[in-house]
Amino acid sequence: MDRSVELDELVEHWTLLDDERVLLAGKGGAGRLGFALLLKFYTRHGRFPRGRGEVPDAVVRFVADQVKVPASELGLYEWSGRTVERHRAQIRSHLGFRECSVEDSDKVTAWLAAEVCEAERDPARVREQLLSRCRVERIEPPTQGRMDRIVRSALHQAETAMSCRIAGRIPAAGVKRPEALVDVDPDDAIGGSGGTGEDVLALVKSVPGNVSLESMLTEIRKLRVVRAIGLPAGLFADVAPKVLAGWRTRAAVESPSHLRTHPPDLRLTLLAALLHSRQREITDTLVDLLISTVHRIGARADRRVTQELVNAFKKVTGKENILFSIAAAALDAPDEPVRDVVFPAVNGGEQTLRELVHEYKTKGPVYRRTVQTTLKASYTNHYRRGLIELLEVLEFRSNNTTHRPVLDALELVARHADARLTYYPAGEHVPTHRGLVGDWEALVYRADERGRQRVVRATYEICAFQALRERLRCKEIWVEGADRWRNPDQDLPADFEERRTEHYAALRKPLDPTVFVDQLRDELQTELAALDEQLPDLDWVAIGDRGKQGPIKLTPLDTAPEPRNLRALKSEIRTRWGTVPLIDMLKEAVLRTGCLDHVTSTAGRGDLSREVLAERLLLVVYAYGTNTGIRAVSGGEHGHSEDDLRYVRRRYLSPEVARAMAVQIADATFAARRGAVWGAGSSAVASDSTHFGALDQNLFTEWHSRYGGRGVLIYWHVERKSMAIHSQVINCSASEVAAMIEGAMRHGTAMEVDGNYTDSHGQSEIGFGLTRLLGFDLLPRIKRINHAKLYRPAAGQPDAYPNLTAALTRPIRWDVIGEQYDQMVRYATAIRSGTASTEAILRRFAKANAIHPTYQAMIETGRAQKTLFVARYLRDRDLQREINEGLNVVEAWNRGNSVIFYGKGGDIASNRRDEQELSVLCLRVLQAALVYVNTLLVQDVLGDPGWAEKMTDVDHRGLSPLFWTHVAPYGEVRLNMRRRLALRTEHRIESGPAPA
Repeated sequence: MDRSVELDELVEHWTLLDDERVLLAGKGGAGRLGFALLLKFYTRHGRFPRGRGEVPDAVVRFVADQVKVPASELGLYEWSGRTVERHRAQIRSHLGFRECSVEDSDKVTAWLAAEVCEAERDPARVREQLLSRCRVERIEPPTQGRMDRIVRSALHQAETAMSCRIAGRIPAAGVKRPEALVDVDPDDAIGGSGGTGEDVLALVKSVPGNVSLESMLTEIRKLRVVRAIGLPAGLFADVAPKVLAGWRTRAAVESPSHLRTHPPDLRLTLLAALLHSRQREITDTLVDLLISTVHRIGARADRRVTQELVNAFKKVTGKENILFSIAAAALDAPDEPVRDVVFPAVNGGEQTLRELVHEYKTKGPVYRRTVQTTLKASYTNHYRRGLIELLEVLEFRSNNTTHRPVLDALELVARHADARLTYYPAGEHVPTHRGLVGDWEALVYRADERGRQRVVRATYEICAFQALRERLRCKEIWVEGADRWRNPDQDLPADFEERRTEHYAALRKPLDPTVFVDQLRDELQTELAALDEQLPDLDWVAIGDRGKQGPIKLTPLDTAPEPRNLRALKSEIRTRWGTVPLIDMLKEAVLRTGCLDHVTSTAGRGDLSREVLAERLLLVVYAYGTNTGIRAVSGGEHGHSEDDLRYVRRRYLSPEVARAMAVQIADATFAARRGAVWGAGSSAVASDSTHFGALDQNLFTEWHSRYGGRGVLIYWHVERKSMAIHSQVINCSASEVAAMIEGAMRHGTAMEVDGNYTDSHGQSEIGFGLTRLLGFDLLPRIKRINHAKLYRPAAGQPDAYPNLTAALTRPIRWDVIGEQYDQMVRYATAIRSGTASTEAILRRFAKANAIHPTYQAMIETGRAQKTLFVARYLRDRDLQREINEGLNVVEAWNRGNSVIFYGKGGDIASNRRDEQELSVLCLRVLQAALVYVNTLLVQDVLGDPGWAEKMTDVDHRGLSPLFWTHVAPYGEVRLNMRRRLALRTEHRIESGPAPA
């Protein structure tokens, strides 16, 4: 606990009060100082210090000055023996605390099991609740070992009680089917699956393939198998989501033989949790497959027809001259044959006219009809089988009667799915919906041989599926039993009405919509007025009528001066510490931050020692973070086999563990920074995506047109001094606006994010509206800012802001914002509280759902906020530079990815979503460790007066801990936990061996 303590903390927590000074009577020298420190430490932390090392030197000096005893006297105080026990007893008596008895321990354990552990399974957080409970009950916290036993006992008792309750809800007749999944009897087949229990369990655990008919049929089979097991509805209704997720993970990583060793109730609970979760996941997958398949049918037909037409297409030039020549020739000889008069009038004759007709056909309605005909053939001959079968296993619902015709159309399709019909029966009611309008109408409705207008079944089915896809994407139609595609009303907080005031306060928003509107309008008027007034004096921006170039002209920023001493600083670091292997940078960060101290087995039990587990976890994180793989890393000098590492990966290292490691290293970096070196802390982050190649036999990997290849996007949030606070794997078509908001709201570090720099892909009018409601600033670098429009704050003021006239457009519709204000806050609360992901909320606000009133209000709020931002951005050169520098930081982070994630050509070599996510999180851990250790190395060098004097303001502005000139990411992996980097820094939170 050797760390610097600020003066405010010393005064607040370490000042002796009058009643505490009375206790010092009769004590002198080391005993007086030791007693005072024990007393204040207890009041501060609720326990006694374990030794001198837990009391910072600054605290010792501060308390010593108050008791008039030299700080050096503390060296004579005995931290064990009769004297310190007498002092502790006196302090307990004064504060009203007592030692923890066996009865107290049992009571606290029972309370934890009943009130905490049924919702929280993280031992570290349960320990926090234990300490809090001890303080409430005026009990001195037990020793560390005893505390660990209490926590383990409470967790075990809670799990036993919950598993007994869950197992009791499953009827006796329904127990056999889940149990058969791990049964050793090879003749026991389940639900007509044609396989043994272990075969079915493997099928249920398997991940989906890529978008294809085969994948769709396999997922349908999985869903039917899970449903055939017949778990009761509402089985886990009162179980916390994180507890359910923990059970699901345990059942997924354990083999059938391991599952068989559990007590019957726990085994049944784990299997039921896996089946329940997989049923929702498979349902989501089937919806994804439906959306992607319907899109693929149309896209492939479009590409096929386009290629055919391109091959036959010859563009005819000079159409106006041809028309004039034909008209003149026809007028001169109106009675002569076309072949004798018109053809000779055109250069190229009859052939040119034929090409002209063909060009019209390829560009006109014939093109669309050709595409539709090709699409119909593709659907009928291949994809229809899977899509029709989907209708049998998925239940579609809608909360809006407007979309009832689409659901009725699906019922019609399912009703006649097996009939051999060209047209629907004449007396059948055929629902009409939006998908039947336009070019499709001529193909859907056709006259039969008797001249009656009939509905072509195959074409109608295509239109029904296309309409379903569009409504699913904006969640106007949802799926029963899904998770991501569930009822959108479940995305909103259920307690919003009862706790409206609390939710508004959490967002720092007024309850009165008029106040919100007035604040936003006043800010908008202020910024537009400031830009209008200052514009004539701003030499970097001009606004005027510039035609197609847009009304705004913004001059690029001047090149910043080059730092002179940073290269020498990096050379000095390399001179002092040599070339440091990347595994040693990770090891140093782990030992100093203690980020592996509370890692527990996913399976709930483990027999590895703490030291062995730490070494193996380091190696596995390194294997994933460098993308070299466990097999390559296992061949290094460390004494651990490939099987050892794979066991630890399977049982201990989950994405949640890797994420917690990255967060703890980030927080340790923030705590270690010295203001004199790095300047004042920032509350803004920069976010951007980077493309990683990935295997494509899965639903997640997609083609990216900008990067030109298949893969996934990694969306990073990096603060100003190069520490990533959040990372997420998204597919190439996902909303970067949603990823931006998700990272800013759920990064989990100690940093408070008030602003987010992003490029054009991470901003939109909806994004501006949501960030306004969520309470942080969206600060984008807008690519086409020359075409940006400034919305007026009020109508009826055409002469307001005369210098901005060319860029001004219509007024904001404040009445729309006011009417939907409560609904907007409801959606923002869903994002803040985590009842729904940002992407789930943004699906409701897609352009396909533009008539949604809350969407319109959110767009208007976003337009007002964007106008406010653009006006400020144009007149504030410092803001432009700040955003540019912030985005340069995240771009530098992306360059670091390629240095560290070098294995397999930098491509993620897995089709499993969890493996892809783990690879990215381990990469984040490695880069965070690099930044953390570099922070300490830089501070160590700049601690020398000579170096500190060399650094200029330009050097400090360009100083970043993200560099790797002294790091060796390649080569054989040699792990020695005893060999450490020698640093003079005071920031050490560790339990490992001291530096050499």
